Amino acid sequence: MELNEKTIASKRIYDGRIIKLDVDDVELADGKKTIRECIRHSGGAAVLFIKDNKIALVRQFRYPYGKAIYEIPAGKIDKGENPENTARRELEEETGYTAKKLQFMFKLYPTPGYTDEIIYVYFAEEATFSHVHLDDGENLNCEFVPIEEVERMCNEGEICDAKTLCAVYKYLLNKK
Repeated sequence: MELNEKTIASKRIYDGRIIKLDVDDVELADGKKTIRECIRHSGGAAVLFIKDNKIALVRQFRYPYGKAIYEIPAGKIDKGENPENTARRELEEETGYTAKKLQFMFKLYPTPGYTDEIIYVYFAEEATFSHVHLDDGENLNCEFVPIEEVERMCNEGEICDAKTLCAVYKYLLNKK
């Protein structure tokens, strides 16, 4: 069965600083026509950082959910920036640590039904502390939480962030 879809027309209906929203007329593989709404996003990078058997988690208020949530350090890829540099920058900005070496773990499509965002996840085990320097308007707390506690938090639904869940579970699977 053919699965490809063909864009007939595209209209940008929102052009923000973080996302863009396109509404496209498409032709399905069977010839039928439909509409696709797509959020365009430059992508992001995240870092699973472990120090002394503790995982660096940031706790930050996330407006769409109306509460503070736990996540691994992460951020948006700036125009012209590669994902590894984004990961390095975000780790330092949010935790104060500079990674000596980052290892690519995986990429993930957080919500493939309506966005083209890709998040690149890296692993850092060795890093040196310099200082935290958050972006303007960014308020968060960084905590180093024992791996076993993070696993419990994931299993009990205290951590719900997709990139964090994927990174922690992949790390735990590879550790066994």
